[in-house]
Amino acid sequence: MSNFREKIVSLKENEAVSRTSEENERLKKRDEIIVKTSVIGIVTNVLLATFKAFVGLASNSIAIVMDAVNNISDAASSVITIVGTKLAGKEPDKEHPFGYGRIEYLSAMLISIIILYAGVTAFVESVKKIISPEVPDYSTASFVIVAVAVITKIVLGSYVKKTGEKVNSDSLINSGEDARLDSVISAATLVAAIVYKLLNISLEAWLGAIIAIVIIKAGIDMLKDTISQILGERAEADLIKKIKTTVTSRPEISGAYDLVLHNYGPDTFNGTVHIEIPDTLSAGEIDKLIRSVSLEVYQKHGVALTAIGIYTINTKDPEAVEARKAVEKIVLGHEHVLQLHGFYYDKAEKSIRFDMVVSFNAPDRTALYREVCDAVREKFPGYTIQAFLDIDFS
Repeated sequence: MSNFREKIVSLKENEAVSRTSEENERLKKRDEIIVKTSVIGIVTNVLLATFKAFVGLASNSIAIVMDAVNNISDAASSVITIVGTKLAGKEPDKEHPFGYGRIEYLSAMLISIIILYAGVTAFVESVKKIISPEVPDYSTASFVIVAVAVITKIVLGSYVKKTGEKVNSDSLINSGEDARLDSVISAATLVAAIVYKLLNISLEAWLGAIIAIVIIKAGIDMLKDTISQILGERAEADLIKKIKTTVTSRPEISGAYDLVLHNYGPDTFNGTVHIEIPDTLSAGEIDKLIRSVSLEVYQKHGVALTAIGIYTINTKDPEAVEARKAVEKIVLGHEHVLQLHGFYYDKAEKSIRFDMVVSFNAPDRTALYREVCDAVREKFPGYTIQAFLDIDFS
């Protein structure tokens, strides 16, 4: 029997090592894709900026010159993406034991700021041209280059954004969205040039101002999204559901609660969870159970559970079952109480303990908590009520 257990332990260790190797290989491949896509963006944007700057200066078109400047900012964004990806891929160390994955969010923030700056600059220059208009002089070459730029940016933007979504890179997604906005800018510049040629009416300065406002809004939206991720967002409901399903697949576990996932970069999570188990399990059985659960969650979902808390369920006292029903009726009878868990009825010590999850929509979560505790005390006079106010993490 001893040899059998050693084989099981050895097998599980090998599985864990295999999972880690696969994860490292996946992350390495992801970084390579991000760098490759960013290099393509840099080369494309530098070429476009060169042609547009030449055409813009030759034709005295502020719109085309601003478009060229915008392409340079896109190239800079791609450079930031590469640097951010390389830094984020550094191994954990003493100062940063959870790794450097969050640097990707900082690089995405820098790209958002560059987009915002480009929009503000374009708006200022456009307003100057509205106040002091200059007559443009478009050539056939101007039309051809701008038209090619429109098509190029549409293709580039779609490619970069789709790649970003595929590898879950906010930096690439932001760069791709920026490229697609650039295609709109170039298209609007082309339309303005055609209108001028046909009707001798110069709209490019006004059009440039409108486009600049669109770019500014896009930059602000991207910046808000990135800041939200840095602050810490609720994990995706689908991932939470899958993890809880894996945890509760064990017959000994009747519930999984308080699942908290800490994000340390795209697709990099550490987490904690509480489980409900019978009060008949020994310490050895509990230890074996939580180790098994941690390993399976990591193998299936790539989430490292750094801690698993224990709630015990009364299984020996029928009176405890009735007490739980009575407490659930009181607690869940309040509109903004979402859940009750971790219930334990200790008749010998005359105490009742439980956790309750209160919605963020409650007008006053603390007041509701006190109201519920008072109602339970009234139902069970002489008992100590140990109730904990939980946050709706998941």
